[in-house]
Amino acid sequence: MDQLTSRLKKLEKQNYRAYQQIKGTYDFGDFTLLIDYTQPDPYAPASRMRAIRPWSPSGLQGLREQSAEYQLAARDFIARSFARFALQENAIDIAMTGQTVLDNTAVLFTDEGIELRFRVNLPADGRSILAKRALNLLTFHLPKFIRRATMARELDMEALTHHCEVIEDQAALRQQLAEHDLLAFVADGSILPRLSGNSDLPMQEAVPLTAPESLAMELTTPHRGTIRGMGIKRSITLIVGGGFHGKSTLLTAIERAVYFHIPGDGREYIVTDPQAMKVRAEEGRCVHHLNLSNYINHLPMGRDTNDFSTQDASGSTSQAAWVQESIESGATGLLIDEDTSATNFMIRDQRMQALVAKDDEPITPLVDRVAQLRDDMGISSLIVMGGSGDYFDVADTVIQMHDYQPMDVTEKAKDIVAQYPNARDGKPHQPLQPFTARPFHCGSLQSILSDGKFRVNVADKKTLRFGKEKVDVSALEQLESGNELHCIGWLWTLLAQQPQWTSNPIETIAHLLDDAEWYHRIPQHGDLAKPRLLDVMAVLNRMRQAQFKAQ
Repeated sequence: MDQLTSRLKKLEKQNYRAYQQIKGTYDFGDFTLLIDYTQPDPYAPASRMRAIRPWSPSGLQGLREQSAEYQLAARDFIARSFARFALQENAIDIAMTGQTVLDNTAVLFTDEGIELRFRVNLPADGRSILAKRALNLLTFHLPKFIRRATMARELDMEALTHHCEVIEDQAALRQQLAEHDLLAFVADGSILPRLSGNSDLPMQEAVPLTAPESLAMELTTPHRGTIRGMGIKRSITLIVGGGFHGKSTLLTAIERAVYFHIPGDGREYIVTDPQAMKVRAEEGRCVHHLNLSNYINHLPMGRDTNDFSTQDASGSTSQAAWVQESIESGATGLLIDEDTSATNFMIRDQRMQALVAKDDEPITPLVDRVAQLRDDMGISSLIVMGGSGDYFDVADTVIQMHDYQPMDVTEKAKDIVAQYPNARDGKPHQPLQPFTARPFHCGSLQSILSDGKFRVNVADKKTLRFGKEKVDVSALEQLESGNELHCIGWLWTLLAQQPQWTSNPIETIAHLLDDAEWYHRIPQHGDLAKPRLLDVMAVLNRMRQAQFKAQ
C-alpha cells in the first residue's frame, strides 16, 4: 500500500494519462490489489482492478467444500454485498445481474483466495488528476469495502446460506426435469407478473399461481423439501386465453427460468430445460447458407432454399431460420409467442389454402411441422396462441390462462376438434429433412477484429461491438445480461485464433464452455458471464460478415 500511496502523491494535478503509472500489484497486508488497466481520460470506460483476499482471514473457507451451485450462489452473494457496501462511493462499480444468478467473473473462488473484479472511475478535475481524492478512494474506502465483502463476520451469513440453498433447490428441480419428461416446472406460489415494463421486480399485489390438479406434480428439493407445481411435458403445449389474462406472462417466466433466480424474485422455483430457445420473427436480420427447405421451398425464380442467404430476411423467413438454427445448435424445446411471430409462418387456414393454391405458396407453416419436430427430432414446443384453433389438432396439452391462473382445458379442446373438424390440408410439401451443422470460417473473425482495431465491447445487452461490426441482438429475449454478450465477444476472439474452417462450430464453442474454469482463456475482466451455447450461436448467426458454408 505504501508504494501505491507514494506513486499517487506524485501525480497531483498532472495530466490524466499519468494515472497509467499506478498500474501494478500492491500488498495491503490481508489482501492484494491489482490495478490491471487505467482509463486514458475521465470519460473513458472506468479502470479495471482486482483484489485477492486469502481464505485464512476471511472465515469463509467452508464455501469451497460446498456444491458447485452453492459456490456459484455464494460468489453472487458476495458480489451483491460488495455493491451494497460501495453504494456510498459511486466511483466504484461491480458487475451485477439483476434478479438472476449467473456464472460470472465479478467474484471468483481460487486456490489463492476470494478474487473480486471491479471498476473504479479515478477522480479528476477536468483532465487533471485529483491524487488526494484518489488516495482516499483507493487506500481507505476501497479496502474497507473489500474487507467487509470477504469476511464472514461482516456478512449476513444467514442470508448467504438462504441465498445459496435457494439456488441449490433450483438446481435440484432442474435435474429432475428429464426424469419426469418435463420441459418446465412452475411451482405453486410463484409470482409471474413484474412490477412494470421496465422493472424485473415482482408485482407485490399479484396473485400467486396454483397448478390445476390434472397438471400438478411434486418434485423434491434438499432444503425446502417437496414442492408442488405445474409440470409442462416435453411435447406440444399450447397456452391460450383471453387478452390480458397472463398468457405471455407465463411464457416469459418460463423462458427466463433457464437461469437461477434470487430469493424473493417470485420465480425462484420455476425451472426450464436450459436447451429451450425462444424464437420469433425478426425482419431485416441476416441468414447465412442455411437449409430452410423444411419450411420454405419453390421460391419464385427458382431460388434455392437448401442453401439460403440474405441480408434482409422477411418475418417468416427470419423465424424459419431461427427455428432451424436453434435445432442445429442443440435446442430441445421451442418457445413461441403468437404476438411476436410471423402469421404466415405460424398458420395458413382453410380459406387461404382455397384461395392460394398449395403450389403457389412456398411456406410450410409451423402448424404442419410441429408434430414432426416432436416425433422425428424430439423437439418440444410451447406456444402462446390466442388467434387460431388449428393448433388444437396437434397439441398434446392446452393450458388456458384466466386471471393469471392456469386451467387444463385439453379435453375441452379435443371436444372442439371433434365437434368442428378442420378441413384444411395439413400435409407438408415434403417430409421433414434431417440436416447437419454448417462449417464456419474462423479466419473471417480475425479480419473483422483487425479492421476494427481489435475492439470487443458491449454498451448494453442489445449490441455487441466486435472489431468493425456491431451485431444487433435486440431480438434475443433470453439474453439476461450484457455480461453474457461481452463474454460471447471474447469467445469469438478464441475462435479467431484458428484461421481455417471448422466443420462444426457448435462443438468447437461447446469445448470452450465445458471447462468449469472457462474464464481462464479470456481477459481478466469482471463483467463477463458464461452464456448458453444456444445464445453464442444465435449471436454468431446474426453477424452480417460471418462466413458459413452450406453442408
